[in-house]
Amino acid sequence: MPDQRYRWKNKHLREHVAVIDGIIPPTLVLTNAIYLNQALNQWVKANIWIYYERIIYVGKELPSHSDKCEIVDCNGYYLVPGYIEPHAHPFQLYNPHSLAEYASQYGTTTLINDNMSLVLQLSTEKAFSFISKLKHIPSTLYWWCRFDPQTEIQDEELIFSHTNVKSWLEHDAVLQGGELTGWPKLLAGDDMMLLWIQEAKRLRKQIEGHFPGASEKTLAKMMLLGATSDHEAMTGDEVYSRLMQGYTTSLRYSSIRPDLPMLIDEIHALGINKYDHLFYTTDGSTPSFYKQGFIDNMINIAIDKGVPPIDAYNMATINVARYYQLEYLHGNIATGRVANINFLTEKDNATPVSVLAKGMWLKKDGRNTNNFGHFSWEEVDWPQLNMKWDLKSEDLQFSMPLGLRMENDVIMKPYSVNIDVSVDELSTSHDESFLMLVDRNGKWRLNTIIKGFASNLLGMASSFSNTGDLILIGKNKADMLTAYTRMKEIGGGIVIAENNSIIFEIPLKLNGVMSSQPITELIPQEQQFKLVLRERGYQYEDPVYSLLFLQSTHLPYVRITQQGIYDVMNKTVLFPTIIR
Repeated sequence: MPDQRYRWKNKHLREHVAVIDGIIPPTLVLTNAIYLNQALNQWVKANIWIYYERIIYVGKELPSHSDKCEIVDCNGYYLVPGYIEPHAHPFQLYNPHSLAEYASQYGTTTLINDNMSLVLQLSTEKAFSFISKLKHIPSTLYWWCRFDPQTEIQDEELIFSHTNVKSWLEHDAVLQGGELTGWPKLLAGDDMMLLWIQEAKRLRKQIEGHFPGASEKTLAKMMLLGATSDHEAMTGDEVYSRLMQGYTTSLRYSSIRPDLPMLIDEIHALGINKYDHLFYTTDGSTPSFYKQGFIDNMINIAIDKGVPPIDAYNMATINVARYYQLEYLHGNIATGRVANINFLTEKDNATPVSVLAKGMWLKKDGRNTNNFGHFSWEEVDWPQLNMKWDLKSEDLQFSMPLGLRMENDVIMKPYSVNIDVSVDELSTSHDESFLMLVDRNGKWRLNTIIKGFASNLLGMASSFSNTGDLILIGKNKADMLTAYTRMKEIGGGIVIAENNSIIFEIPLKLNGVMSSQPITELIPQEQQFKLVLRERGYQYEDPVYSLLFLQSTHLPYVRITQQGIYDVMNKTVLFPTIIR
């Protein structure tokens, strides 16, 4: 298998040419194929020769040597390139392998992934070893390089050192720097971040922004400093302003921001009918959101909203490949490209009945071929959550005068605590709960109050968080400890306790932040998690994101972090963490 950028060795290239000469047979021939030819921007009929993972020929001819070659008559099908997800967060309870396997069944065969959890959970050497192992799966996984931790962490200067960031940027599987959640620091004069952007540019790699609500002037400044794309447009006007400033712009349809239908309506109302600088993203949705599909679902929405079908497919394929300078490998069906091909029964239905990835059948005639393969987490030495310490009742002391008030799933405002927090159990007549952030190594803790999370949640413990540190929420200190103890016993996860009994749990065996289970098994667990929380007063849509973003300082207004309660607007620690 060639490396991540598919730089085939000389002997492989000679074999590919030998297939054309009839010396070696193809491994697969697709005859009578009506396929989307993006050079002509039309549907074309041809025969397609494939040799293992590469398309060898597209045209009228059939191979002269076809012994032991699989031949598939494509009459009745329309072929399009495998879809590309340009902005995946592959750690939302699922893991990169399980996400890629699940997405492949819906025709998304290439994913460009956030490296945040790799940076925070693994050494650089182990992270690169993990990426190398993933090269051997049927889907293609690329990565991006973070420039900041998206929260205030301890030892940031070591984790995000110049040496580490530069090594990530130079990695062959890394296509861009970003997403730039720390862009306010850049505008305020952070020259190290600017240096990393310049390094990415030197390496001919892109820079993805994260600019929610940014003004036209801010967008212009960020373009001047090196940003090339953004996925945070929440209105048609914001799409327009990004296109005006020269950005390639992702249209989002995610569990936290299902904006795509509205965005298309609004850009059409603005007269935008050219789609070359647009593509889609599901932006790291939680598992149950993917019940409806993946990028294929977004293509179907776009077609239903009046986007011409070829343009709708291009936004999921060639547009992404061109932006990332991967057109020679991905995003189109042509000689020399990787054999990622989706088989459709209708031109206006993007959900495939059959899927090829690297020339291998992952789905055939509507059935999973189970060819994705098992991934050995033991071989990559992925760490396990193995805590050698215990949380004690004296750790649950709450005297903080400042708490967090939820405005929605992810926005937190400060508020003054005016209830008695010295008790062991808070009343269920209000929606204040105890909130703790605890170092996974037991070195520090942060105790405060959260208002609006739930009115009758007695105890919850979660090792799923932005940094992998522990989050405890509840009305009852004893139940919080019960949930914590069970979470520790199962090696990490999300656990809910009530009256000293465990009523719900999602095990997260991979260092407490990811499940080793397939997404099909995670979906009902996450749905049950939502139901249990709603029954106890959680009033929003996405509790997984609520847990994830409690620490995320790229969002207003106040956050809990490894350094303490953090004022995002003023960039100051209001109350520090307590050493245990």
